[in-house]
Amino acid sequence: MHRTATRAMALAVLVLLALTLAACAAGPDTAAVGPGPGVAGFWLGLWHGVILPITFIVSLFDHGVGIYEIHNDGGWYDFGFVLGALIVFSGPLSSRRAVRGRSRTGSS
Repeated sequence: MHRTATRAMALAVLVLLALTLAACAAGPDTAAVGPGPGVAGFWLGLWHGVILPITFIVSLFDHGVGIYEIHNDGGWYDFGFVLGALIVFSGPLSSRRAVRGRSRTGSS
C-alpha cells in the first residue's frame, strides 16, 4: 500500500507540474501590429525558450497559441529563445552522459 501511495503522489505532482507549465504557454499575439514599448526582449525570449516543449504541445491542439513571439526586438529575443531551449533540452542529455560515464568507471 505504501508503494501505491508513493506512485499516486508522484503522479499527482507530475500532473500539477504539467498544468502549471501549460498555464505559462504563450498565447495569441495581439500586439503584432507594429513596433512599440511592449516588444519582447531577451528575458521574454529566454522564458519562451524554457517553456517551448509545453507550448509546442499546446499549439498542436490550439491554433491560437504560438511558440514564438513575432513582436520582438530581434537578435536579443532570438538569443534568449535559443538559450532557453538549450537549457531545457540539454539537461537530460548531460545527465545521461554523466550516468553512462559513472557506470564505465565502476565496472572496470
